[in-house]
Amino acid sequence: MFMKKLVLCVSAACMLSGVVVGQSRATDKDGLNVFEVPKTEPAPFDGLKVKIGGAFTQSWQSLKDENTATPVFKWDGAAYEYNTGANYNKTTVINGVTYNTMVNGAKYANLNQLVPIKPGFNTANANLYFDVALAEGVNLNMTLYLSSRHHNECWVKGGYIQFDKVPFIKSQLLDDIMKFTTVKVGHMEINYGDAHFRRSDNGCSIYNPFVENYIMDEFATEIGAEVDLQHKGFIGVLGVTNGEIKGDIGGLSLTPATASANPYPSEGNRHPSILGKLGYDKQLTDKFRVRASVSGYYNSGAMSSTLFGGDRGGSHYFGVIENALSTGAAFSGRFNPQFSDKIQTAMGNLLLKYKLMDGLSLESFTTLESAKGRSQKETLGDRTASQFAEDFVLRLGKNENFWVGGRYNTVTSGMSAQTSTSANTWTALPDITIDRIAISGGWYMTKNIMAKVEYVNQKYKGFTNGIYDATTPTKVIVPADIRNGAKFNGVVFEAVVGF
Repeated sequence: MFMKKLVLCVSAACMLSGVVVGQSRATDKDGLNVFEVPKTEPAPFDGLKVKIGGAFTQSWQSLKDENTATPVFKWDGAAYEYNTGANYNKTTVINGVTYNTMVNGAKYANLNQLVPIKPGFNTANANLYFDVALAEGVNLNMTLYLSSRHHNECWVKGGYIQFDKVPFIKSQLLDDIMKFTTVKVGHMEINYGDAHFRRSDNGCSIYNPFVENYIMDEFATEIGAEVDLQHKGFIGVLGVTNGEIKGDIGGLSLTPATASANPYPSEGNRHPSILGKLGYDKQLTDKFRVRASVSGYYNSGAMSSTLFGGDRGGSHYFGVIENALSTGAAFSGRFNPQFSDKIQTAMGNLLLKYKLMDGLSLESFTTLESAKGRSQKETLGDRTASQFAEDFVLRLGKNENFWVGGRYNTVTSGMSAQTSTSANTWTALPDITIDRIAISGGWYMTKNIMAKVEYVNQKYKGFTNGIYDATTPTKVIVPADIRNGAKFNGVVFEAVVGF
């Protein structure tokens, strides 16, 4: 209740202060296919002004899923048991979850049984935006998640100051440099790759012609600074961040004896992340636009890197391939390679848009990504993961208010599993592959209101169905993965508002 009153009071105060358009991306249809915000001459400054915006997404889904994973039982939320033999000879279903009852009456839940899902409405997602003009060419942006799948309470996504001018420093040289330079400082969405500009960000789904983001969703907010250079279509980005989703000064306590055998690349310390991008974006003719970019991200050892798991909003596919006891249920349908410590990645993107005739344009967006890294405590060295995605979108109508589209997305990744916590031993698992095909269509009723529908079919291949001891066949070394033989498909509708 306090948070609701606070937001209402702040909103009312901001509305009274006036409205100004800052140097930020529009949260309506005007922001479609906008990447780094183009450099324009900042509006004259006549006092502090605030613009308030919002974004809302309401979805209805009819998805069905299945898997073939061997049961893995967990006793009353405590110790794991993998034996599926005679001791588990009684079965009961409680709230859709199958329990096997041992002779002593203790109930064991099958962690690999999928939670029952039925057609219905999902929790609505909502964002709140504040754009503040602090000086000529100096703006502050703050984004809040008011309602999200990942968090029930209000969360601040991030806030940063953007400099398109430096009016407080009287220098003609700096003025000339800032004509093609933008500097951002704060806690912000990192500018790795181009795919994050087309994704759904909690309630802000108006840029995305599909319902969900990529299977391997590269998105995170980190604390740092970014410099963008834009000149005659050429783009350069250089950024340095803390490499984590939040600020923290804690580290690992490693004695000299354990440090020499320490499995952590971070060595108990936090290392900065370096990111960069080179690109070219040009409307070559009145009919043809091309944007090509190559990006990279590197951290030699973080305490908790979240590049592939930093979304505080969550997936727009609800409940698929999840167990009722799952702790990662916010990210259904996605895959996180768990490169939480050491990570290096590269992404290439290509946007091509061609106007075939009046009222008909063809747009393609290609993503190629290669990543390498490891989680904390892994002893087998770096693993690799790769992703390919291709979007084709046919935009229709005088103002391109309608579209139909298709997406193919595939991920391949190395896997490993810890076989002993006391000795910290690991074993390599076979590579896995996840494939997704999505077909979508939609309508911008106005530039602020959009509706879309998508059919999706996703399949999981290569996930282990358990590894057993060669000498003791009933002894499980690595339990079956819930994604073994998994797949889901169905339809999702979304209604979106952005302003």
